[in-house]
Amino acid sequence: MSQNFMSAKETAKYLNMSVPWVYREAARAGLIPYRFGSGRNAKLQFKVAEVQAWVKQQRSSGG
Repeated sequence: MSQNFMSAKETAKYLNMSVPWVYREAARAGLIPYRFGSGRNAKLQFKVAEVQAWVKQQRSSGG
């Protein structure tokens, strides 16, 4: 895991969710994806601090 960003796979593992869930539902759930590159080779990544804050918020709101 890089210092600032984690891949979709790393994010899924951190959240104990599936990789397809990360691609389909993460943005709807409130996680902000960052796309590096374009087209089919684009890499979807998430800021580590934002994922950690999102988890903390989910814990606080019960949901």
